[in-house]
Amino acid sequence: MGIHERLGLSKAINACGGYTPLGVSRSSPAVAEAVAAALQEFFVMDELADHASESIAKATGAEAAAVVHCTAAATTIAVAAAMTGTAADRIAQLPDTRDLPNHVVLPAGHAIDYGQSNLQAVRLAGAYVVPAGSEQRCDLDDLANALAGPDVACLLLVSSRLVHQGEPVDLAGAVTAAHRRGVPAIIDGAAQFPRVDELLATGADAVLLSGQKYLASPTAGVVIGTRPFVQAVRAQDKGIGRAMKPTKEAVVGVLAALDEWQTRDRDKWFADEAAKVARFAEEAAKIPGLEARVRPDPAGLPVSRVVLVAQGIDATTLANALRASNIHVMTNKGELVLELVSLNEDELQTILQALARQGFANGPGGFAE
Repeated sequence: MGIHERLGLSKAINACGGYTPLGVSRSSPAVAEAVAAALQEFFVMDELADHASESIAKATGAEAAAVVHCTAAATTIAVAAAMTGTAADRIAQLPDTRDLPNHVVLPAGHAIDYGQSNLQAVRLAGAYVVPAGSEQRCDLDDLANALAGPDVACLLLVSSRLVHQGEPVDLAGAVTAAHRRGVPAIIDGAAQFPRVDELLATGADAVLLSGQKYLASPTAGVVIGTRPFVQAVRAQDKGIGRAMKPTKEAVVGVLAALDEWQTRDRDKWFADEAAKVARFAEEAAKIPGLEARVRPDPAGLPVSRVVLVAQGIDATTLANALRASNIHVMTNKGELVLELVSLNEDELQTILQALARQGFANGPGGFAE
């Protein structure tokens, strides 16, 4: 009897990708084994954190790293670190930010909701968001003007497919603009672990990454960046970060997943995933009344998705019909969006069979742009 049967739960087919309500990703047997071993042992947690910092830094090219509970927690803790540094009295004062620099500059289009608004994640530290530019456009002049305001603690940027409005922000230019004002820059790149080199190359003081998405570790947030900033992040363990601390099994799981990532032939992995997506789209397009195509990740992640439009049925209705078969997909502007990274061949065939059973009528269809 499997875990779902033992708990009386439905078994989900996750075509949404790194989606928290579906448990995010699947860890490998090696990661699961490392986590199980950690659960049965004690650790001096500061030693484990030191080891994790060295190992993650070596693997990513950052100066230092810290593991926290998740990427949402990393946002709150990184903002706290920008306001307090390593000063014990300031750390103990939070979330009371009187007499502290407590303004966080954020491009207006980078206000996103990933199940929680990132504006709330900032406010949890006691800080206030100062939007720069508009949702459609935030250029370097807009950022410079916002950064010139009073009590600026940091600049927060987001690299995510959820940022889909307006012109892209020049991340490297934005980081430079912050540094000209003596302000640290933080990039929330939660699902962008495969682009870690590119995000670090912007010069950001901290890059926030998810362990449990493409790295496929247990739930964890990973903060990589400069040694002083990471030290300030770790210092929050004596303050509001205490409620967002990582577990021993999360830290060990991140290290095990990182070992696998380093030994993986990444070019082959990306090529295999691209072939899987292309093959699925080709098979889906054979179903009468269904249009299919491949869409690249809008943030530049080297992972593509399959986009489907059905004739005679709207995307929400079709998504609900698939959910009745425990198949979960994303919807966007009248389209179904499927991410296939975590799915095996049997699950792909189950999705195709479920789509074929819908019996789409001939009618208006077409892709949204």
